[in-house]
Amino acid sequence: MLGSFPPPKKRWSIDFFYPNMQNDMWRIFGLVFFDNKDYFVDTAHKRFNKPLLETFLREKGVALYDTACAVNRLQDNASDKFLEVVEHTDIDELLHLLPHCHAIVTTGQKATDTLRAHFAVAEPKVGQYVNFEFEGRNMRLYRMPSSSRAYPLALEKKAAFYRTMLECELDI
Repeated sequence: MLGSFPPPKKRWSIDFFYPNMQNDMWRIFGLVFFDNKDYFVDTAHKRFNKPLLETFLREKGVALYDTACAVNRLQDNASDKFLEVVEHTDIDELLHLLPHCHAIVTTGQKATDTLRAHFAVAEPKVGQYVNFEFEGRNMRLYRMPSSSRAYPLALEKKAAFYRTMLECELDI
């Protein structure tokens, strides 16, 4: 799964991917796998449960990273609209490190645009994928809705898109 870039550090609840408590990624995963949006929430400390997330993702074979290694934030917020990519992530190198990877999931428009430009593939509709080839490896590029609360879709509807993709890719 590839997002664009983390929010400013002051918004982090944990030192991990999707660290902002206002982001719904871990609530989406809680709904999809445990029918509990707060499964990965450490309510007492107002943060996500990083050890639980790391163990869970490792067991499921889900890798996370960003499509950019360096950015300029043109405003003091997490919006991709005001995000200037200074250095793109070496996606080819990531795929070399993950030889069994057969699907890339983007979690928003900026990440999708970055991957589409890199692989020269058509844009999938939200919740769908397009096939492409990487060095003889058949791949899928999924375009998922953003987990940001700024994205105008109810949590349960976002989770339904992710559930469909995860059922296909992880046999859940």
